[in-house]
Amino acid sequence: MSLPDNESRLIERVNKEITRRTDVVGVFPNPAALLRLSVSVLIEQHDEWEAGDRRYFSEASMLEMATMNNPIEVRNEAVMLPELAAA
Repeated sequence: MSLPDNESRLIERVNKEITRRTDVVGVFPNPAALLRLSVSVLIEQHDEWEAGDRRYFSEASMLEMATMNNPIEVRNEAVMLPELAAA
């Protein structure tokens, strides 16, 4: 899957934030602690994206990600409207 530049930058920014926070902690007592920190960063980012007015991922890339997980069901439901694609 190939992401547009702006979406790649968003993912890179989230990865850098996870790296920054793990560097602050330094040594984790177990893998579960690292996983909890990483997931908390992702949840925080999700909440920020959900509460914001901006749209970070295009409908086309969201549809592509959805079809990767469930190709049969999503293809039957997905309809791309021209007026939404231009936004």
